Amino acid sequence: MDSHRRIEQTAADWLARRSDAARAWTDDDQVALDAWLSASTAHHVAWIRLELIWRTADRFKALGAGVPAGSVPDRTQWRQTPFFTHRGIGSGAAPDSSASVAEMSGRAQARDLEALQFRPRHARPMPRRGLRLAGAVASVLLVVALSLGGWHWYASPVGQAEFRTAFGDVREVMLPDGSTATLSSDTQLRATLLRGARDIELQQGEAYFQVVSDSRRPFTVRIGDTRVTAVGTRFSVRGEVDADAMVRVVVTEGTVRLDTGGPSQPAARSALLTVGAVATVHGGTVRVESRSPEQAEQVLGWRSGELVFDATPLAEAAAEFNRYNMRRIVIEDPALAQARVDGGFRTSNVDGFVRLLEVAFDVRAEQRDDSIVLRPR
Repeated sequence: MDSHRRIEQTAADWLARRSDAARAWTDDDQVALDAWLSASTAHHVAWIRLELIWRTADRFKALGAGVPAGSVPDRTQWRQTPFFTHRGIGSGAAPDSSASVAEMSGRAQARDLEALQFRPRHARPMPRRGLRLAGAVASVLLVVALSLGGWHWYASPVGQAEFRTAFGDVREVMLPDGSTATLSSDTQLRATLLRGARDIELQQGEAYFQVVSDSRRPFTVRIGDTRVTAVGTRFSVRGEVDADAMVRVVVTEGTVRLDTGGPSQPAARSALLTVGAVATVHGGTVRVESRSPEQAEQVLGWRSGELVFDATPLAEAAAEFNRYNMRRIVIEDPALAQARVDGGFRTSNVDGFVRLLEVAFDVRAEQRDDSIVLRPR
């Protein structure tokens, strides 16, 4: 028997013992009951509920008034018990004791049930301590009910939209709260406007947000276990939700808060990022670089169709081009992948980028239908 059922059974035992007419209720009994009630709020809740049911059940005794103990009338005769007899019985004449219940019920003339009067049952009042605890329980239940109702109102969505860009496409969209987002290639996000918050789920890709200021509704971008929160600012978030997830945040205006940690990373970390900050989250590690506002804007050159590299490893530069072109750059030599690249290139000019590599790094490029393979000469 679980704890709840044990409490219910104990409360029922106390109630039956107190109501037993064949056994006197003593002061020691009352002391023991008070001690049990004060031991736990759950005890009081069970006691109050069962006592209410017990008192309500007293009213059903009227249906069996005048019926001999142990007799159960037929269902059709429940409304005509010997209590509702003819006037002779009502005036004091004794009924024939040999007559059956059914015969007496057949002679009965029903009277209005409202004419019945019952002697009030003098129940022992609940101890003051019980009243106080019962009031406390009621107050807690009321607070919980109001809290749940308030949270439901607070968390109810008032606007929702989903956006996705095709491979190689860059597009600006308006979010339900009036903020705008510039979506990079192959990006998908879901925006939900709540009464007390603005929730953006970045499912993949990268987006640059220009947030409308609203102090009542924090603007939060979620990707995996990482959350970026702002009120009114401009910043970008990039990442992929996979086994080797990496998230990058670039701030070009205002301040945002970066929070990491979740079911897969229980050790949460937080950081405040200001203008020029470029933060990366990878493998539970947060790294923040401080750059000038101009350098931060260059990192986000993809918004105007340009990729800018500043001593960037060739492997990273190739990965950037691969986000915008169907033909992928493949680097077979690990040493070549670490070569540093500088300059600005159009996202669609992958052929010009490869020609520069062939001249500057003595690289041989093998052209295939779906890829460009780079090898040292």
